[in-house]
Amino acid sequence: MALNIVWIAFFVIAFLIALYKFIFLHDTEVFKTLVDGMFDSAKSSVVDVAFPLTGAMVFFLGLMNIAEKAGAINWLARLLNPFMKRLFPGVPDQHPAMGHMVMNFSANMLGLDNAATPFGLKAMESLQSINPDKEKATNAQIMFLVLHTSGLTLIPLTIISYRLASGSTEAASIFIPCVLATICTTLASIFIVGFKQKLKWDMVLFGWILALMAMVALMLYWVQGMGAEQKEIFSRVTGNMILLLIVVLIILGGVWKKVNVFDGFIEGAKNGFDVILKIIPYLVGMLVAIRVFRDSGALGYLVDGLAWLLMQTGINTDFTPALPVAIMKPFSGSGARGLMLDVMKVNGPDSFVGKLASTFQGSADTTFYIIALYFGSVGIKKVRYAIWAGILADLLGVVMAIIIGYIFFR
Repeated sequence: MALNIVWIAFFVIAFLIALYKFIFLHDTEVFKTLVDGMFDSAKSSVVDVAFPLTGAMVFFLGLMNIAEKAGAINWLARLLNPFMKRLFPGVPDQHPAMGHMVMNFSANMLGLDNAATPFGLKAMESLQSINPDKEKATNAQIMFLVLHTSGLTLIPLTIISYRLASGSTEAASIFIPCVLATICTTLASIFIVGFKQKLKWDMVLFGWILALMAMVALMLYWVQGMGAEQKEIFSRVTGNMILLLIVVLIILGGVWKKVNVFDGFIEGAKNGFDVILKIIPYLVGMLVAIRVFRDSGALGYLVDGLAWLLMQTGINTDFTPALPVAIMKPFSGSGARGLMLDVMKVNGPDSFVGKLASTFQGSADTTFYIIALYFGSVGIKKVRYAIWAGILADLLGVVMAIIIGYIFFR
């Protein structure tokens, strides 16, 4: 219901704004712009999003099948069962979904988007297998989705690469702020959804959360002691090295457990095409709506309105030129990336606004895209409170990113 309302609102708001521009601003091109954007987005949703995802989906679902046959997924589920069963009490102990979710979270933390998506779709499929109402999202599916949209990333490899390409001499300066901001968003997700679902907040759950925070803090402290060049090398090498290591370990683990690894890979890889065919309609529908909403100028009005409201409070508004990135991120990752690059081009990648835009880009993930992709892949139509919980977590992440930006960059 909520996703349906949002989808309708995007089109209606876009049309009303276009009508206003045509009547009062005499913009005779506005309707053509929206229609051209509609067709272009419909095409790019398939050509630039779904098709490129196919290769990664086929490859990593093939690897996932080897890992399942070798027992690696069950091993991960047993290892993290004390923590995961408190976040996901509706999932049976040591269910394979636990291991699939861990694989997804791990890929996200390493900034490996191409690997995270197939793992995440596999996790959602596993959670759907124990869903009694196949069209209605369970508590476990919502918790997983909102945690995923928080975009917990410990190695913001992509953002640092874009900063380098933009001519930054301090490309890695956003490393720690990005990590801190995304941790805040993730913790907000846990608490928002946890209180909504009335989780049992015992010492074990708090202990795991504190232990994970301590591990992150130690890593940040270690990385902070590096020089700028060392940070860039660390960011550039670590994530890719770990991903390759995981691939090799899965294959060797399959050999060790006497699994026919290539046949197992082919068997799992075949499912990749089925998943892509399921998600294309959801991707096209949501991405076209977002494109029309953006092209109408609604996003610009929203940013201007927020900037005006903030000015009335008397607080420092130096951060507002970077706000479009934060507002666009829940709707479109590529759109937010384009806005980030534009902010860095206009203001400089090493300016306060340029660094803050980079931090916004790394503080959360694309909520609406992920909801359409993940729920669409398993046929979920009733998303319940997933949208507002994800957006609220994103909002808290943006607020913390602004605070962190002022602390680190001013």
